[in-house]
Amino acid sequence: MLNEFKTFIARGNVMDLAVGVIIGAAFNKIVESVVNDLVMPVVGAIFGGFDFSNYFLPLSSNVTAVSLAAAREQGAVFAYGSFLTVVINFLILAWIIFLMVKGVNKIRASVERQQAAAEAAPAPPPEDIKLLSEIRDLLKAR
Repeated sequence: MLNEFKTFIARGNVMDLAVGVIIGAAFNKIVESVVNDLVMPVVGAIFGGFDFSNYFLPLSSNVTAVSLAAAREQGAVFAYGSFLTVVINFLILAWIIFLMVKGVNKIRASVERQQAAAEAAPAPPPEDIKLLSEIRDLLKAR
């Protein structure tokens, strides 16, 4: 059983998946920063200067705070602003991944076209055949 586990771990797919998960987690931090530090302030400025992350509806009469963090300490809240921020975060991430996949597909198609063109083109004749063809053409010309 230990040998099977070693074989499983040693496969390239498992390592590729591990690298993808680690890079995805790091990339998620970048996207969160873009959304929270760049996009949301602009959206807030366009819509009157408010911050989506602090938008909530109190679900208890005990909640009197104006910030989401303080309101959560006082009781249950419906934090739709945080949800909206996460949805925008997801849409930006999905768009970036779409653009990356589209770019990779375009590069892959270009490489495949070049390979197909190289395979379709006839191989140049060897030097001795070229030389014999030139001699033949010269003899025909006389």
